[in-house]
Amino acid sequence: MNEGPNLGFEILHEEGPCWVINKPGGLLTQAPPHIDSVEKRVKAFIKERDNKPGRVYLGVPHRIDRPVSGALVLARHVRAARRICEQFAGRIVEKKYWALVEGRIAEDEGVWRDYVRKVPNEARAEVVAEGEQNAREAVLKFKVVQHFEQATWLEIELETGRMHQIRIQSAARGRPILGDSQYGATTPFGPTTDDRRARWIGLHARSLAFRHPMTREPLHVEAPLPRYWQDFNAECFGGLQAAATEQPGEIAPTKGA
Repeated sequence: MNEGPNLGFEILHEEGPCWVINKPGGLLTQAPPHIDSVEKRVKAFIKERDNKPGRVYLGVPHRIDRPVSGALVLARHVRAARRICEQFAGRIVEKKYWALVEGRIAEDEGVWRDYVRKVPNEARAEVVAEGEQNAREAVLKFKVVQHFEQATWLEIELETGRMHQIRIQSAARGRPILGDSQYGATTPFGPTTDDRRARWIGLHARSLAFRHPMTREPLHVEAPLPRYWQDFNAECFGGLQAAATEQPGEIAPTKGA
């Protein structure tokens, strides 16, 4: 794994035109040129590292919410970007997330099924009744990785990809993600900053499984946990801290009481 110098992202996989990076929280995936973003940072890194003149093409086949960290796939040319987009659209990509939610989830595992929609003129979503205007079904599977005094660590597999889906579905059950004050969380998470836009939440895109856009070979890429997961309430989250220091693919957490 490599990190762009002073650019704050980690390259998890690079093979031809297919890249996967570990996105930091608090950073937009894409933005206008005058605003900091993953796209802007990666383009600057490529231009410097590869001594590339002119404009740098970077396809962004999917996005991660600004306060969320984790695995993000990128493409270096149009054909690769299109083929990866097709996999996302066809629900071929397997996306797993790790989440720290407030309180205790009683079930060891289960399925959350709701209808959600974007709130008009606002950057947030809401759960609504089936049949409401613009309502779309949102489905995810979850299992409890570990219980803690203040929170529950979940592994989540998305079956659909709706706006703020994990965030709104967990909040609708009274279990908002740590740090996600937009959806009712009261427990802080991540770096301390007065800039609300730069804040993190306890949601991490843990892994992506898909096919390389050119070779068609299967890929499975895992993103190590950021240090803020380890730093948060070290005494309560001792098991998490120990697990997070292992290499990707070697984490084998157990449920606590």
